[in-house]
Amino acid sequence: MADIFREIDDELRRDKAAKAWERYQKPIIALAALIVIAAGGWRYYDYNRTQKAQAAGAQYETALQLSREGKSTEAETALGEIAKTGPAGYALLARFRAAGESAVRDPDGAVKIFDAIAADTNVDATMRDVARLRAAILRVDKADAGELQRRLEPLAQAGQPFRASARELLAVAALKRNDLGAAGKWLDMIVVDSQTPGEIRQRAEALLGLVGGGKK
Repeated sequence: MADIFREIDDELRRDKAAKAWERYQKPIIALAALIVIAAGGWRYYDYNRTQKAQAAGAQYETALQLSREGKSTEAETALGEIAKTGPAGYALLARFRAAGESAVRDPDGAVKIFDAIAADTNVDATMRDVARLRAAILRVDKADAGELQRRLEPLAQAGQPFRASARELLAVAALKRNDLGAAGKWLDMIVVDSQTPGEIRQRAEALLGLVGGGKK
């Protein structure tokens, strides 16, 4: 008797399964097809991304070789092409490198490139700060106090990753215009900051000796 009941239960389960399949087979097949298509699409995307990265890497190495050979103009052209068409990572590297190449013969042009990077909200915040600092370094001998403060004071605030370098540049700029009070303020901030790198601290302490002695 028990075997009969088991057979009936099995038959009911098969019947329910058949009805469920008949009812849901189209959505199930569609879902399976979507999974296959998505997997294929991801593989294609990943392959294209890898190919583009490899091509950009080769272009970047070519540009560096041109730079090593002293062909700055050709290097800048190659880097500019990568910056326009390359993957995001290589494009950003190319922009920084192009600015570095330009700085040798056209510092003002390099500053414009760094300023453009600093203003690009698609770039990581830390790299934007690096661009701001690089631009300020190129302007420190030419800019007036107002411009340097605008460029550097936001970077010199507590908690900013490049505050020690920004403070040092502000102190040097103040010394150049013989503003010992401003120079001393920035140098003191460098010295008392426990996270100031050793080399910058040593330079700041040496300059503080000049400031304390009232020497130009």
